Amino acid sequence: MFGLGWAEVGVIAIAAILIFGPKKIPEMGSALGKTLRGFKEELKGAQDEDLEQDQKDS
Repeated sequence: MFGLGWAEVGVIAIAAILIFGPKKIPEMGSALGKTLRGFKEELKGAQDEDLEQDQKDS
């Protein structure tokens, strides 16, 4: 996973809990998931538009 071992992931998780607190982390995860979903949909929409434009040009 990005060249990180379990020890590094654990340290990052503990640091995140200390910085943001255990109540804020699920909210941040949800917001990140929504953002990534929206980004993925936009990329898919752009690919679909490119495909449609290529078909019209042919």
